[in-house]
Amino acid sequence: MVDGIRLRDGRWLTVEEYGDPDGSPVVLLHGTPGCRFGVVPRDVVATRPGVRFIAYDRPGYGGSDRRPGRRVADAARDVAELADHLGLGRFAVLGRSGGAPHALACAALLPSRVRRAAALVSLAPPDAPELNWFAGMARSNSEEYTRALTDPLAFAERLAARAADIRSDPAQLLVSLRDGLTDSDRRIVADPAVTDMLLRTYREALRTSAYGWLDDNLALLSTWGFDPASVPRPVLLWHGARDTFSPVGHFEWLADRIPRARPVLDPDAGHFGAIRALPAVLDWLCPEPAS
Repeated sequence: MVDGIRLRDGRWLTVEEYGDPDGSPVVLLHGTPGCRFGVVPRDVVATRPGVRFIAYDRPGYGGSDRRPGRRVADAARDVAELADHLGLGRFAVLGRSGGAPHALACAALLPSRVRRAAALVSLAPPDAPELNWFAGMARSNSEEYTRALTDPLAFAERLAARAADIRSDPAQLLVSLRDGLTDSDRRIVADPAVTDMLLRTYREALRTSAYGWLDDNLALLSTWGFDPASVPRPVLLWHGARDTFSPVGHFEWLADRIPRARPVLDPDAGHFGAIRALPAVLDWLCPEPAS
């Protein structure tokens, strides 16, 4: 089901639900760039009949109105309004890549509603003490983040041009990622179901503008608006040790500071290994009730 809600501040938030409408609710926080299509592949959805998946486009992506100057913490307010609209009491959150910090924000700021959270291949905050933020990062990502910090106007123009190219050929984004992909990442991305999900995601995410992409990057590189050490809920942190988009140092920093973290490090996986980890992650997020 595709729908949306009008938020209290007047913005439109595009929402899609799939899976079991009576199942255990999981709110999905997509990657960067991304949209509501880009977290859980359809074949994984089909094997989880007891889960109600709720996905939305973050502001500026797909069909959702932009919110200039948003912070990572602002995702919690949007998710709370979405949950109110759907009549949800308690729910789980799952974020992958650029969505993972937003999932942590929900767990930190909505402790009475978020049961459990999963943050897969997450970045750490840019002001993380004692963390060399760029260590181990792919050159393409390091250069992009540096450009965003030092010349945001040029960065915005570059993203707008890239978004226009990707609208005409979404596969270009996959090609541009190659210098950071491990061999295992390449095998995962080559899977037809994953390729279809990613291309559909990029096409929808950037179909009107690059604003969501721009605002995501600026939010991830700015003060998040909450302290990961304040997250009171159980959090599954999943990471691939060979990840060069979100280097393993970020995972280690978060694992050391989130009080109820359950860290899982796959020694052979890269960034896209998180897609293969989804079935086990969902089993942890939505455990079957004891008989």
